[in-house]
Amino acid sequence: MSATGPRPLRADARRNRERLLEVAVLAFSHDGPDVTLDAIAKAAGVGIGTLYRHFPTREALIEEAYRSELNRLCDVVPDLLEAMPPDEATRSWMDHFVDYMTTKRGMADALRVVIASGGNPYAQSRDRLVEAITTLLRAGAAAGTVRPDVDPVDVLVSMGGVSLAAGEPEQRDQARRLLDLLMDGLRYRATVPGER
Repeated sequence: MSATGPRPLRADARRNRERLLEVAVLAFSHDGPDVTLDAIAKAAGVGIGTLYRHFPTREALIEEAYRSELNRLCDVVPDLLEAMPPDEATRSWMDHFVDYMTTKRGMADALRVVIASGGNPYAQSRDRLVEAITTLLRAGAAAGTVRPDVDPVDVLVSMGGVSLAAGEPEQRDQARRLLDLLMDGLRYRATVPGER
């Protein structure tokens, strides 16, 4: 590490790292914490040495795989707001959230391994999620498509409840209906700023 921070990864190293994380999320979600690191490296198309250069321990890989999913969820907010009206962006993001929660639930056993080793993969989760929801709600309130008096934490808890009640792949139709109801509640009494 230099005085100015870590050296940026070369493009090929960055691609390898991203591919390892994608494969790890799938592997830990479907096969649990006991999937071999060799199997992950092979599925990612890299050698085990490359995996260890990026992630020196199993726990480091699990934790970073989870965080990459969290980042992917939160980082999509500006793209959604650019592509569609804020209320539609919020509703679309809710679908992304259910996908994220399904992955998180699939990785639960692997994440417990990280926690047992003293790590805390969830350290920044709530703050990042609340920040993403706040951005969406503020944009909706400014556009007059979402009511301005909504607490982002309430929205997070509500989406978490939907995910728990209808988060399995075969329950997606029900999850969509429940999220539509939640979105209707967010639109209720929305007013364009300056109007009453």
